[in-house]
Amino acid sequence: MATFDDTTLGVATGESTPDYGAQRVSQPITRTVQFGDGYQQRLQFGLNQNPRKWELKWTAKTNSVSDAIESFFDARKGTESFDWTPLDEATALKWVCRSWNRTFDYPNINTITATFEQVFEP
Repeated sequence: MATFDDTTLGVATGESTPDYGAQRVSQPITRTVQFGDGYQQRLQFGLNQNPRKWELKWTAKTNSVSDAIESFFDARKGTESFDWTPLDEATALKWVCRSWNRTFDYPNINTITATFEQVFEP
């Protein structure tokens, strides 16, 4: 199991930390039953019914740091989970990154955006 951090990426201290302004999204898993008379019933579905997503951004990163971040995502191909500690927590959780973008802002200056989706597995 890989961990998304400076040591794993082989970058300087703090380079793997996303920028502030990151967005945490919660979308609980629910099931809704709609009755003919207009009433509806909603219920939580599953044991881990509130997975989170993080919309993250790394700005003004050099080519080498950007390459390291992108290589980490490429190696997992959107399917393999990894450990990452969210900005507001002290404990690492499991995540997958199914999508990311890299913008070449200036020579040797890049921006990477990524979506981390929480997964529940042993």
